[in-house]
Amino acid sequence: MIFVTGDIHGEPKRLSMENFPEQKEMCREDYVIICGDFGLVFAEDKESKTEVWWLNWLEDKNFTTLFVDGNHENFTRLNAFPVEEWHGGRVHKIREHVIHLMRGEMFDLDGKTVFAFGGARSHDIDGFATNSALKRDYTAGILQPDDPLLYNKLKILRITNCCARIEGVSWWRAEMPTKLEMMHGMQTLKANGMKADFIISHDGPSSSLAILGGGTLAPDPLTKYFEKIKQSVNYHRWFFGHHHMDHQITAQDAVIYHQITRIF
Repeated sequence: MIFVTGDIHGEPKRLSMENFPEQKEMCREDYVIICGDFGLVFAEDKESKTEVWWLNWLEDKNFTTLFVDGNHENFTRLNAFPVEEWHGGRVHKIREHVIHLMRGEMFDLDGKTVFAFGGARSHDIDGFATNSALKRDYTAGILQPDDPLLYNKLKILRITNCCARIEGVSWWRAEMPTKLEMMHGMQTLKANGMKADFIISHDGPSSSLAILGGGTLAPDPLTKYFEKIKQSVNYHRWFFGHHHMDHQITAQDAVIYHQITRIF
């Protein structure tokens, strides 16, 4: 069995027995895939007590937990895990049965091909323009940890109910895939005949986002890349998270959040 769900942001409570009773019939060869913003590799230097508790809780489940990365991950820590081969693709094993599916990899799960590609641009950032500590600029919300005005800026942001992130502490440039990662993903798809049973990502193709947001969700380099994949790959279903809603966008494409959907 393969199930898919959306962002958990470090709190996998929806996978409790009460909320997800299907797990009673599952085993280690069954999978729950989280579509990004896993959030249990996020503390600054090492696993926090909360992370240890939840990761061990997941490890004790009957099933195997898989996830693609979102935009809210500590990529310094995540990418420091050893790279291993698993079910045909490259992974980071956070625990033996809690596994990060790396970008642009194809996996064989229960005889189904699953193409994984994490990452997304953060949309929940306000900030300051570079020429004034008081002028709001919604494109300049990444603060530097060595900025002498850091705490003053954070104080102003809290007062004005705005959100900023600190590079290397709560935001990482690696949230957005590199050109090399995108090239690798396309090479993987070509090696598999431009076919996949399922595509799992954190953000979605530009055309699906245009439908989802009614034209309010601007495309970026990653969503445009996904659009190229959508137009050129023969796939059965595509699931992505990031937008905190459950909605079937097209017959093939769905954004997922709280739902836990069986796909095989």
